[in-house]
Amino acid sequence: MARGVNKVILVGNLGNDPDMKYTQGGMAICTLSLATTSVRKDRDGNQQEKTEWHRVKLFGKLGEIAGEYLRKGRQVYIEGRIEYGSYEKDGIKHYTTDIVADEMQMLGGGGEGGAGGGGGGGGRSERPQRSTPQRREVPAAAKAEFSEDFADDDIPF
Repeated sequence: MARGVNKVILVGNLGNDPDMKYTQGGMAICTLSLATTSVRKDRDGNQQEKTEWHRVKLFGKLGEIAGEYLRKGRQVYIEGRIEYGSYEKDGIKHYTTDIVADEMQMLGGGGEGGAGGGGGGGGRSERPQRSTPQRREVPAAAKAEFSEDFADDDIPF
């Protein structure tokens, strides 16, 4: 039986500062309001912009990082899945659409003030966006030894 695919990739700007909450067990839940804007030309050749707003949820350590380092106006890359829900309030059923993030990467400079870098933004130093794993030299004892006397037929794929 084939599985489905539920994947969302968004690149946009935060509409407000992250909203942080914690479960009773202490797990972080960070909610972001993310705007994505698309531009197209209408029949008359005029550019038309359309902005879509997305509610993004980040959980656990990812949520803590987002809550600490993201601010209104900051550009961010989000990768996750779409999730639909509903709840009832005052006898009226409300429907929700959330993006549950699995990956987040801070893009661009600072936040509201435009380009980031060294500008005086409250004295807070920013953490690197997403560190890439450092390449380490493998100890000689752990290196595999390959002989060159094998045929392509020996490769299992």
